[in-house]
Amino acid sequence: MRSAAQSPPENPCPKAAEVTHRHLVGMWRAEFEGLPRGATLLLEPHASMAESVSGAVNRNGEKALLAGDVDEGEFSLEESTDGVSISATWIGDVVEGSCGREIRGSWQAASERVARPFVLRKLP
Repeated sequence: MRSAAQSPPENPCPKAAEVTHRHLVGMWRAEFEGLPRGATLLLEPHASMAESVSGAVNRNGEKALLAGDVDEGEFSLEESTDGVSISATWIGDVVEGSCGREIRGSWQAASERVARPFVLRKLP
């Protein structure tokens, strides 16, 4: 029996608009259209920003820092190779029916004019 002080359990399969930063925590695999190699992301709760995540991306040994969030199914992530300036941005949407385990959108390096479509899938 649950006490009144306990919150109800999270929906095991949230709708896209119900996905929160807590659903982003974990390991993710990114694939980019037109690129032979993908990337691995590790996202954790942000140390100083509530309802946000931070972490790192690894592209075949090249690492960068990440920080971002999700709001009503809209995902945004900033990437920084030097820990100071933004070197790339990830903008996307949680895929409806994916239980918060797939995100699709566009990734754009600050040095490039063209954004690349990406698919992020949460790893087990």
